[in-house]
Parts: sequence; C-alpha cells; structure tokens
Amino acid sequence: MNATPTTRTTATAKATGTTAVAPKAAADKTVTKRPRGFAAMDPATQRRIASEGGRASHQSGRGHRFTSEEARAAGRKGGQATRSTATSKTAASKTAE
Repeated sequence: MNATPTTRTTATAKATGTTAVAPKAAADKTVTKRPRGFAAMDPATQRRIASEGGRASHQSGRGHRFTSEEARAAGRKGGQATRSTATSKTAASKTAE
C-alpha cells in the first residue's frame, strides 16, 4: 500500500495555486452495510405492504388469479421448455463427438 498521500487539484486549489491532499482511500474503512427498504422492515410490515399492493391490483382489474387448469398448463409449458433445452444440449454434444 502506498504510504504517501496522493495529491489532487481541486477548483479552489486551482484558483489559489495550491494542491489539496486527498483523504485516505475508502478501501481502508470498514463499512457495514445496513439493510434498506423492505429488507429493513420486520416480516409483518413487509406482508402488510405486499398485501395492500395485491388488493390494489385486483381492485383496479389488473390482478389475476390462476385456476387449477391454468396453473397446470403453465407448469406443463415450463417443463416442456426445460426438457427441450436439455435434449438439444445432449444432441449437440453427441454430434460434436
């Protein structure tokens, strides 16, 4: 690590013809990150706010509740997409040999 402080010229230093010494690098400080937003809230508050959003979307007509048939079809479609990707990778590796 460089023990000598680095110098930089600031707008004030340019006007006066001097140089300013830069503070120590931010890497020298240990910064503890604190949770922000939803992560900082207790689970009950998170649940209350999220449920308000869900209720508002349904009241405005944008919400959707899956029927069991729709959920089954969506799951089938996802499984087929995953299966076809895995099959094409296997086929490509066999042709490369």
